[in-house]
Amino acid sequence: MAAPVEVTAWRPRVEGIDEVFHARFADHVYPMHTHDSWTLLVVDEGMVRYDLDHHEHGAPRSVVTLLPPHVPHNGDAATPDGFRKRVLYLNTGQIDVDLIGRAVDRPVLHDPRLRHRVHQLHLTLARPGDELEAQSRLALVRERLAGHLLDRLGTPPPVRDRRVARELRELLDGHVVEGITLREAAHRLHTHHTHLVRAFGREFGMAPHQYLTSRRVDLARRLLLGGMRAPDVAVAAGFYDQSHFSRHFKRVVGTSPGRYARTGRPTGVPAHRGRTPPDPRAEGRRRAR
Repeated sequence: MAAPVEVTAWRPRVEGIDEVFHARFADHVYPMHTHDSWTLLVVDEGMVRYDLDHHEHGAPRSVVTLLPPHVPHNGDAATPDGFRKRVLYLNTGQIDVDLIGRAVDRPVLHDPRLRHRVHQLHLTLARPGDELEAQSRLALVRERLAGHLLDRLGTPPPVRDRRVARELRELLDGHVVEGITLREAAHRLHTHHTHLVRAFGREFGMAPHQYLTSRRVDLARRLLLGGMRAPDVAVAAGFYDQSHFSRHFKRVVGTSPGRYARTGRPTGVPAHRGRTPPDPRAEGRRRAR
């Protein structure tokens, strides 16, 4: 009996990604078709066979496959038990359309580092609220894809740019609660998304999304100790929802928000008796100075 078909698809709130598509197929055969976006494919189980520009190719688990837009291709299982795959459909603005010919010639990329980065990006896209992290990971994936297509993977990384890194930190400090997209930050600082991520990491030893999350957790700790309820803190500190807040808080602090609040208050002292809860935006501005 064939394994049941499993399909999950969604459009994330990440500019540059038109669709995320996860599927498990046992015997589905794709006819010749095209997409108006770049198709970034990884296979987690089995193997996919496909034709592209009259040449046959295979996509095993160890590689990354990049299929260019507007070029017909098909696909089916090359193994008896079918295949499980994860796909990102990247809009054409993510990779120069002048590189379509190179992608046709070399759609199979043998690059463990790129494979791992694509995997990490998929994990991040499955977690609502981590859009800045997804934007940063997408920038690094896009950089490596372009490196393959342009034969520039051996190019030395650019020199440290402390000015840009520190200006990005100031931007993040000024948008702790509401956040800021990588695109908006790059526009304000007159530089490229990938350069922002690289410069920040080299200067501070962490990614921009990690810094913003740590600032939000720092703010949340003060609000919790000030007596604000954990569900209210999640919103006030800029997290997507309670689950998003709890996951990041526990990863940084080592305990849940509720337990942290209880252990920080002397026994018998209720929250907010006779005083006004702190203003999280004012607190965020104070910490940014």
